[in-house]
Amino acid sequence: MGQERRLPIVVPHPSMLVSETLAMASNKSDQRARQRVPVRLPVSIKSQDGAVQETAETRDLSTAGVFIYTRSNITEGAEFEMVLVLPAELTFGERRWVCCQASVVRVEESPSSGNFGVAAKISRFEVLPEI
Repeated sequence: MGQERRLPIVVPHPSMLVSETLAMASNKSDQRARQRVPVRLPVSIKSQDGAVQETAETRDLSTAGVFIYTRSNITEGAEFEMVLVLPAELTFGERRWVCCQASVVRVEESPSSGNFGVAAKISRFEVLPEI
């Protein structure tokens, strides 16, 4: 019998999948550098000084920015870390834990709901290993 020949399978790095998915998932006309994907996901946030540590919710996100709803009034310019799980629909089949470093560029107060809308620029993100 002959020897079976196997070809290598090339799989893109998970961060490339996340970037491509977030970049392609929205066709909304926008002035942003990257298109935002409208998606509501729970996200753990922690301010750099440790004063804020809570669970918030995304309104939309991209590889360059995020808009979250939070109970805390985070000030413009503040830096924070957020950890979230991207669903399989945004990562070509596998859910992925992601840790991001971000800085607040705008805060919108919503007196009726008691929440704050926070627009932030993501300076760095890392796809974490599944544990």
